Amino acid sequence: MTCPDCADDRVVLAVPDDYREFAPEESPRVSVCRTCLRVRPAPVDAGSDDSGDGSEDPTALGDWTPAGDAGVGVVLLVGLLDSLALNRSRIETLVARIERDGADPLLALDRLADAAATGAVEPHVDLARRRPQLQQFLDT
Repeated sequence: MTCPDCADDRVVLAVPDDYREFAPEESPRVSVCRTCLRVRPAPVDAGSDDSGDGSEDPTALGDWTPAGDAGVGVVLLVGLLDSLALNRSRIETLVARIERDGADPLLALDRLADAAATGAVEPHVDLARRRPQLQQFLDT
């Protein structure tokens, strides 16, 4: 399965119930591009043409993402960074949930920014601008 925006491969992740409200269309599975990191709903039917490579591990995207449920949460967070203003409440709730599951979402974003600086990924959002904005409204 390829990304319609950058033509790279996508990874399919199962979305845990605690994170479903943050997934596009509250989908039980999402597909995430390995390069631009755009998050889209993925079909539940594993036999569909859009079923991906079957990976259910968020670390398949790179060292920047934590493993397990918190890793899926971080991926969903990246998907919400398109619009901090529209997604502020959801982002604040999601960050708290990721922290509850034992991961540091801001550290994960810093690691993602490092991966972007080396060219390992090319996120669809400007992390250099988003990270300080995110920190600012999380501190208020």
